[in-house]
Amino acid sequence: MSETQKLSKIEILKENSRQLRGTLAEELAPSVDAFNDDNANLLKLHGMYQQDDRDTRGGKGEDAKKRVIIMVRTRIPGGKMTAAGLLAELDLCDEFGNGTLRITSRQGLQLHGVLKDNLKAVVRGITDRVQLTTWGACGDVNRNVMCCPAPYRNSKVHDDMQALAYTLAEHFKSRSTAYREIWLNDDGEETKVAEFKPVEEPIYGDRYLPRKFKMGIALPEDNCVDILTYDLGLLAIAEGGRIQGYNIYVGGGQGMTPGNKKTFPAVGQKIGFAFPEDVVETVEAIVKVWRDFGNREDRKQARIKYLLRDWGIDQFKAYVEEYLGRSLGVSHPIEPYGVDDHLGWREQGDGKWYLGINVDNGRIKDEGEVRMKSAIRALLAKYPREVRLTALQSLIICDIEESERADIDAILKAHGVQAAEEQSPLRRLAIACPALPTCGLSVTDSERVMPQAVAQIQAELDKLGMSNEPLAVHMTGCPNGCARPYSPDIGLVGKARGKYTMYVGGNVVGARIGFIYKDMVPLEEIGQTVAPLLSYFQRSRFPGETFGDFCYRMGLEDLTAAAGGVTTTPA
Repeated sequence: MSETQKLSKIEILKENSRQLRGTLAEELAPSVDAFNDDNANLLKLHGMYQQDDRDTRGGKGEDAKKRVIIMVRTRIPGGKMTAAGLLAELDLCDEFGNGTLRITSRQGLQLHGVLKDNLKAVVRGITDRVQLTTWGACGDVNRNVMCCPAPYRNSKVHDDMQALAYTLAEHFKSRSTAYREIWLNDDGEETKVAEFKPVEEPIYGDRYLPRKFKMGIALPEDNCVDILTYDLGLLAIAEGGRIQGYNIYVGGGQGMTPGNKKTFPAVGQKIGFAFPEDVVETVEAIVKVWRDFGNREDRKQARIKYLLRDWGIDQFKAYVEEYLGRSLGVSHPIEPYGVDDHLGWREQGDGKWYLGINVDNGRIKDEGEVRMKSAIRALLAKYPREVRLTALQSLIICDIEESERADIDAILKAHGVQAAEEQSPLRRLAIACPALPTCGLSVTDSERVMPQAVAQIQAELDKLGMSNEPLAVHMTGCPNGCARPYSPDIGLVGKARGKYTMYVGGNVVGARIGFIYKDMVPLEEIGQTVAPLLSYFQRSRFPGETFGDFCYRMGLEDLTAAAGGVTTTPA
């Protein structure tokens, strides 16, 4: 940190929080309606966000009072969990949440609508019944470590990647005992929060990180977890069925602030190579450099991508090598080039099968004829196999015998769940953030209207005879970019109520940032806005060229002319 930098309020809060305790324990009392602002910020480092139901804001009488609800996120390295754990999360959403469970775009799970008085019971339930944790799922620490979830058996490459995800998650977990003392100790136990005994935080120090830190692990042929969009990406280089090492990327990030030209989305830049035995130590050096030099005065500038802007990649690399005590290896020339959504029936490699089930926008619920939550309950009760969560907000069930496939298909069909093989690539690749009514930052809907947006674009593809064109659409309710909207073929970013900024020119692999094609697009005009671009793409594409690659090659001016109109860009 620069000697001239002032500390933001959040930095002072963390430093004086008694290692993330604050007065959270005291404010858990039923007599307290909500956590105060300081404790609400500390709550994030425990894996929770204090929110309210924005659909009920502005009412009269009792309805005018904000109804405090909590979002609780479970940290699941690599998206790997047991059937019993997922069933327990479904039980918790019924007992304490809003009756739905949400798979996140970063392989976690979220409970929405939890009341403050039930919070401790929920955290205990996740610890005891799910056998996972919310600790480190949010806040200024390393977040959930993502990894390709494909359950290929007899694949040392996949086994080693998934083992590394767990190792990194544990290595970068805060050592503070606050979580156990606040949430997991019974009243009357000997250890009290008031009896604060600090522990060493060798990675995070007194102030933890300047902001959140995200990392992911993938293969060149399958960047299904979008590693270039995170602070740190590890690309496994495999030869002869074994991982030789990892290309290291730094400085990805999706969040930005409209009107603030100092903020921007970015994809990661390659910094070097590490052998498998050196990865953890190398990642620690990267985290520590950012910890020590990241912006702690302006949180909107507190990501590695802004440090790279100010320093350049060479200076950042020099600091990493200084902290590491040796030079980084020379990176392999290969880049990510493919993506597998892991949906549908797939052979596992050991004579068994896995099944990827598309969960629209990650929301596990029963609604109308599609009873997804009941289907998952029925499947896992009868076939209690290991499950995996994908970065496209979907679910994988592992270790299925050939003889069980027909019955599983019948269970899904009986619950109105369409087979992935019958769904278009557009639908399978689409993701959205929760947005309204729970997210306090959102300016408009995302998850609730994404089916409408997908239907509009699909209708235009159908008209052109391109129903099965692989095209990724990501939507968010604000520019913070939780569903990675700046890097796919089409990104829809909430700008005002019912209106979106449309980005094009990214791609399914997430290898570059798209550009603004049109601003303030009404929800109901998304299909007609993209229609002339799709038509132009059909007429003028190169063989095998994707929509995003085509838009990037042609550029804004050419696309605008072909569309026969004038685009508008933000002021």
